[in-house]
Amino acid sequence: MADNASMKWYVVHTYSGYENRVKANLEKTVENNGMQDLITQVEIPVEEVLEIKNGKSHVTQRKRMPGYVLVRMIMTNESWYIVRNTRGVTGFVGTGNKPSPLSDEDYAELMASIPVTRLDVQVGDDVRILNGIFENFTGKVSSIDMDTKKVCVVVEMLNRATNVDLELDDVVRVEKTEA
Repeated sequence: MADNASMKWYVVHTYSGYENRVKANLEKTVENNGMQDLITQVEIPVEEVLEIKNGKSHVTQRKRMPGYVLVRMIMTNESWYIVRNTRGVTGFVGTGNKPSPLSDEDYAELMASIPVTRLDVQVGDDVRILNGIFENFTGKVSSIDMDTKKVCVVVEMLNRATNVDLELDDVVRVEKTEA
């Protein structure tokens, strides 16, 4: 059994959309050939994305590196052959024919979960307010603060512009109609 110091993370290029199949196939091949001491982990870096659209929010997972999987292994001719000949694998990332291992810092950065938020509203958009005392009022987005997940909307009330701070999912974009 090899020591953990010689284990390195390698980036393996796959056909786009085949990452999950490559992971499953490689794990099965490693198990069938008793190579758990040479190839210990196969990972697909993903990130959670909070999507807010039409006032509704839902969380999805998105691949951080489409077309790539990470393999923790000891590089030998046998382990290289097993990975390289797994269905869906097109090769290792590296210079020439020599795969380059990732540094521990690069691996940690790739696997760090950084929440991402996607909105369907932008500064300047007309929006309708869905909740609170200003429910069904329309206004214009003046700023968006992604850290606090708040949006500032300018609403006309009694012939005066009033700034209203709301949650991101309390507004929905109003489509402009051509007259």
